[in-house]
Amino acid sequence: MNLIAAAVRGGFENAIECLLLRRLKWAVHLLILSLLLMAAGCNGGGGSAASGPVHFVPNSHPFWSNQKNWTTTYGPAYADISLAASNFVPCRGGPYALCYYSGPNTGSQDLSCTLTPDGKYANCLCYDIPYGVYFVDINGILNHKVYEDTIAKCGVDGSLCGTINAAPVCQQVSQGTLMPGSSVYSTFSLECIPTNGIGITNCTQAAPYAGCMTAPCKKTDQPEIVQCSCPVYDGPYQVGQNEQACMLGSDLVWSAAYAPPVAPGVVSGASTSERSASAPIAAPAGAGTCLPDAPGGAGCPLYMPGVTMIPPNAGIDCAEVCHEYDSCKGSKGVQAGYTCDATLCTDQCNDRDLVGPACAGLSGCNITEIIKTETAASCSCCASQLCGCNPSAKTNTAIAAVDQQQRDRMIQPQCDINDTLCGTP
Repeated sequence: MNLIAAAVRGGFENAIECLLLRRLKWAVHLLILSLLLMAAGCNGGGGSAASGPVHFVPNSHPFWSNQKNWTTTYGPAYADISLAASNFVPCRGGPYALCYYSGPNTGSQDLSCTLTPDGKYANCLCYDIPYGVYFVDINGILNHKVYEDTIAKCGVDGSLCGTINAAPVCQQVSQGTLMPGSSVYSTFSLECIPTNGIGITNCTQAAPYAGCMTAPCKKTDQPEIVQCSCPVYDGPYQVGQNEQACMLGSDLVWSAAYAPPVAPGVVSGASTSERSASAPIAAPAGAGTCLPDAPGGAGCPLYMPGVTMIPPNAGIDCAEVCHEYDSCKGSKGVQAGYTCDATLCTDQCNDRDLVGPACAGLSGCNITEIIKTETAASCSCCASQLCGCNPSAKTNTAIAAVDQQQRDRMIQPQCDINDTLCGTP
């Protein structure tokens, strides 16, 4: 019996030893596989869930750097090349990031762009804009399929998409679906010109700069500031402000772009600043003389009673306009189209915390007929006045509140300019 017990015990010990060895082998295999996957993610250069944000679709730095996949002959998509003002397709929605002023860390607010150790990317602190009109450089779309869809509809130069939200890329940005893993992307906007200005500094000597157009961004612990991970390109570039030092020193670079001095196909008489990927000062081709709801010189004027009208035969369906206003409601049941109109076209960049709640939810609503109406009448935040749409009592109370909040910040709301969208306290 003792011999049998010993034999049985020995068999169990052998079985346990075999099981342990098998588990050890599986653990080694899994470890090797994990290391290989990590190495592949690092060598790809585009980032992964483990190593950082997804910078491109497809997420391969070599793919985008390959000259066969460049969007212009002057450089890859992440070089942010602009050959004509029409390259900037106009969109309305949000949220989006504004990295136009990013680079140095010496301003009143830290908007620095800091190089990553490998020099391929820069972490840029940028303005977080909750909603508004923005522009996407068609040559700087970092999702290849979205780029192809956009040029198929808009043309290679973007000239067929001069009206707001005509370009496919607009929906991808506003809906937060352009890049996996992030829902906010860097674009260009005239939003902060009243407070931060606009200009151009030509940096003709090739140097690294951050090409932030459509780059992925994430929230920070700073109010109204996001961090965008922008690919870096080495070449000549323009900074979007006057009389700036091209080289920032240390590990800082400008968020910049490049408009070649002589660009094929540029409209005769267009200046470098008008072609600059940093500053599409003029309204894009096909947009008429102004863009509804855009701030600055590109924007259309507000509604003026007795003057602003819908042109005959414009094909506007006012019943649909009012339906779009009435059906788009925020979490508290307030009709967001009215409160947004009351603040959006008079905001000054320093009241983004007011515009955000006022326009909350609009990016997920259909406002096609509203945009069509404002485009036809060449006016901003005006479709409800043109079509005689009436907000609910709850919405009127909210309108009066946001109007007063703007007044408290020394901003003149639309109510005080044309006696519309005043609400009821």
